Amino acid sequence: IADQREMFLTRQIVVSNTHAYQVEDESSHLDEMPLMMSEEGFENDESDYHTLPRARVSHRKRGLEWFICGGWKFLCASCCDWLINICRRKKELKARTVWLGCPEKCEEKYPRNAIKNQKYNFFTFIPGVLYEQFKFFLNLYFLVVSCSQFVPALKIGYLYTYWAPLGFVLAVTMVREAVDEFRRYQRDKEMNSQLYSKLTIRGKVQVKSSDIQVGDLIIVEKVDLDGETDWKLKVAVSCTQRLPALGDLFSISAYVYAQKPQLDIHSFEGTFTREDSDPTVHESLSIENTLWASTVVASGTVIGVVIYTGKETRSVMNTSNPKNKVGLLDLELNQLTKALFLALVALSIVMVTLQGFVGPWYRNLFRFLLLFSYIIPISLRVNLDMGKAAYGWMIMKDDNIPGTVVRTSTIPEELGRLVYLLTDKTGTCGYRTLTQNEMIFKRLHLGTVSYGTDTMDEIQNHIVNSYSQMHSQSSGNSTSSTPSRKVQSSAPKVRKTVSSRIHEAVKAIALCHNVTPVYESHAGVTGETEYAEVDQNFSDENRTYQASSPDEVALVQWTESVGLTLVNRDLTSMQLKSPGGQILTYYILQVFPFTSESKRMGIIVRDESTGEITFYMKGADVAMSTIVQYNDWLEEECGNMAREGLRTLVVAKKSLTEEQYQDFENRYNQAKLSIHDRALKVAAVVESLEREMELLCLTGVEDQLQADVRPTLEMLRNAGIKIWMLTGDKLETATCIAKSSHLVSRTQDIHIFRPVISRGEAHLELNAFRRKHDCALVISGDSLEVCLKYYEHEFVELACQCPAVVCCRCSPTQKAHIVKLLQHHTGKRTCAIGDGGNDVSMIQAADCGIGIEGKEGKQASLAADFSITQFKHIGRLLMVHGRNSYKRSAALGQFVMHRGLIISTMQAVFSSVFYFASIPLYQGFLMVGYATIYTMFPVFSLVLDQDVKPEMALLYPELYKDLTKGRSLSFKTFLIWVLISIYQGGILMYGALLLFESEFVHVVAISFTALILTELLMVALTIRTWHWLMVVAEFFSLGCYVASLAFLNEYFGIGRVSFGAFLDVAFITTVTFLWKVSAITVVSCLPLYILKYLKRKFSPPSYSKLTS
Repeated sequence: IADQREMFLTRQIVVSNTHAYQVEDESSHLDEMPLMMSEEGFENDESDYHTLPRARVSHRKRGLEWFICGGWKFLCASCCDWLINICRRKKELKARTVWLGCPEKCEEKYPRNAIKNQKYNFFTFIPGVLYEQFKFFLNLYFLVVSCSQFVPALKIGYLYTYWAPLGFVLAVTMVREAVDEFRRYQRDKEMNSQLYSKLTIRGKVQVKSSDIQVGDLIIVEKVDLDGETDWKLKVAVSCTQRLPALGDLFSISAYVYAQKPQLDIHSFEGTFTREDSDPTVHESLSIENTLWASTVVASGTVIGVVIYTGKETRSVMNTSNPKNKVGLLDLELNQLTKALFLALVALSIVMVTLQGFVGPWYRNLFRFLLLFSYIIPISLRVNLDMGKAAYGWMIMKDDNIPGTVVRTSTIPEELGRLVYLLTDKTGTCGYRTLTQNEMIFKRLHLGTVSYGTDTMDEIQNHIVNSYSQMHSQSSGNSTSSTPSRKVQSSAPKVRKTVSSRIHEAVKAIALCHNVTPVYESHAGVTGETEYAEVDQNFSDENRTYQASSPDEVALVQWTESVGLTLVNRDLTSMQLKSPGGQILTYYILQVFPFTSESKRMGIIVRDESTGEITFYMKGADVAMSTIVQYNDWLEEECGNMAREGLRTLVVAKKSLTEEQYQDFENRYNQAKLSIHDRALKVAAVVESLEREMELLCLTGVEDQLQADVRPTLEMLRNAGIKIWMLTGDKLETATCIAKSSHLVSRTQDIHIFRPVISRGEAHLELNAFRRKHDCALVISGDSLEVCLKYYEHEFVELACQCPAVVCCRCSPTQKAHIVKLLQHHTGKRTCAIGDGGNDVSMIQAADCGIGIEGKEGKQASLAADFSITQFKHIGRLLMVHGRNSYKRSAALGQFVMHRGLIISTMQAVFSSVFYFASIPLYQGFLMVGYATIYTMFPVFSLVLDQDVKPEMALLYPELYKDLTKGRSLSFKTFLIWVLISIYQGGILMYGALLLFESEFVHVVAISFTALILTELLMVALTIRTWHWLMVVAEFFSLGCYVASLAFLNEYFGIGRVSFGAFLDVAFITTVTFLWKVSAITVVSCLPLYILKYLKRKFSPPSYSKLTS
């Protein structure tokens, strides 16, 4: 990493974009052959396996039956896809040649390096929003009803009674969408306007992010990220390092040949060619020569040539288009409105039938459809949308979860319906989802003796003593001219003391790693002389360690704490400082980096003082157990540490003679130059060294979890939420985190799914897994891919029965695919939570996406529906706000439906009494006022209701299980409200007709007054916990109605002017009027109050015992 001069790397300069360039998807047709319990039939070639899907295709329905059973949908979708593909013909992605600093030499036009997260543009905004609104049956129905009022024969009342509510709904929606869209535009503009330093022939210039082109030379400078340890080592192109000045990059003729843009973020293939040198220089480029988008440089300055921009960057290609998320509650209400529509049609047909189909009956049918249209209340959408906004405001104002942001205001109820939570372990950000990525060294085991955090001072004493003895020996030997390097090898083998074993172990840990110490520049020193190492000023105050793995940093920090400090490292050597302050130099001869296949890393070093060559190696116990000499303790102790949730590493060494090393080096270099099977040959040469190594020690490191992760996961598990951890980490790390975070409880077994590459292997492994009961599953991304290819249904069915699932080595696309699989196969609601750019696809695919804001980036947070600052906040977000949002919306939705049903029942009774005439009972403003000023505030105050206190919901997370069953809003509860509405509507209308035969002309005032009182009392009946605003709303609405009686007397007549009856103010002040209205209201409400009391007494809800 640390070269002060020009570092030449291929770089993508663009952050996440939601309009991804989609590469051809391998849509393999997955057959779902039942798992066979035998092993027969899997030895043959795999071509047989593909006969099953083809055979099944031939049995598909054809003709009219196929068309009716959904074929028409398929045809429409195919036609739309064909038209879209014609309009948006995709450009074929190709490999490219990029000349240094010469964008104009590019053979083709590449996409702009701009981010665009907006859903609409200037022309598509209104059509897009209208489409999103009218695809709901409810809104489409009201549009048709409102338009029908332009036909004179169908006109029922004033136009504004239909168009005003519809216009209000659309206006509210458009304003909300416009605000969201403007915020997205501002965020995009901010990102696209970020300035970058571009190198040109004339020197440095500042360019906007959106103006960067393929071929530009961009300067990336060091950024300080306090506490970040997860760095990746990057290597510059060696050819350009020898140029004397920056400007010389433009005087050479050089280009990069790069592979076509693709999804894989773990690989890159390319070549660097310099044509003007003799001979022509060719260098191969790999992933370690690249910086992806949003990369931060830890030290030094990097100059990179831009290879991919905009839609062709890895981060964008791994991001799916954001979908408009619709909550389950909205879908359920949509189903209920369809049921109400069928009831409306049936009622209208009954009315026309009872009329006897006289005259133009079809016109009467339409008029009845319009008269009873209040069965489906338009105020439903307004109330629900305002309720959602209120829930969002409450979430953001909650002091217990500070910093929480609601970015999608349409789905707060989803938080109360979640069954699957898919979480990331680590992301690309510094602030982790479950872990903080802060490693702490906990245990050192030498076989016969073990040291923990409380006995580290003993190790320190041993190290101080051993190095002071060595120093005194070396100072004594310094008078002699004879080199001492041969003395040790001729000495007879004796049993080592504990002190010498500790010395060897600590030295091995201090040398076997890929960590680089970095020294911050002192104040007053200018940019060029950043490295304090030049002066050998190894002061402890400003030293930080950088490595690709936080485990390694923890080990090096621990060796520093016990006295052996890594003070300097470059490509050829490293220096350690002993407790006495002496600098010990070791030359690095070879480094074998860690890979997920080998599960170990090694280093060969030569001690400067003695000339001894030593091969050190550390790795996972599964890889190292066959490499080290026989012992009887390693396996048992590894198991003990793993049960404590510690990440274990086995450390070993082997001393090499000069001849042994020279022989190895020759074979190793030969293998590296081979063209065919290079990786296999190199691995074979390295393995020739990895035999009978001396086992030095076993280390245990703990990954610090974020605050309150364990209790939060425990709470979610008790709430019936199944947690899946999807991570890019290696299998061992993921398993350790699952244990230490209590994602997997200590009593549960863990089934580690064996790596599989063929259908036969997957079949056998799935059968082995099927026999296990109540155990957590750990599977790698590659094995998962094979299982999903051949046994999608069976695998998902088995995995869903597990209490927890861990998928490691997952790509961003795989994470999103797993989310979609769960949605498709289970039909349950999913929630994805992550913190980095690699979690964006998963967050957008889930029904509810939650992003954790990190120190390094906000991609996940910006793409999510809800943004939180700590993982522990998810408990309150779901248990309290999720519960309240769902319960309140369910009560609000059903009450608004009840409000429409009761008035439609009264209209039906009224029409049947008047010889089935299609005349409206209530006119103009009365109908608008009924849905707004007279009842809106009390009904809307239900958004303040709560059945359980927040403390109780958090203390008893089991209450959450009831929510996922959807019992608060179902056909059963809906039918109960329908029956209540029919009963109350019938009582109110028949009561008015029965008690007021003599003053029949006052029937409108009488029934309407009783209706308003009934609705206010029903709100009071529905409320479970009173809030002072609810009381205010009740009295305010009653006051508004009483005041309006004096001003709206013209509306209190029947059939507008036909009956000529207007309100008599003197009449409504009489005692007779008051007691008769009271009597009707009591008869309509009292039985319901009695039933509610009896239900509470004999069949109380599950939470009532807790609240008492």
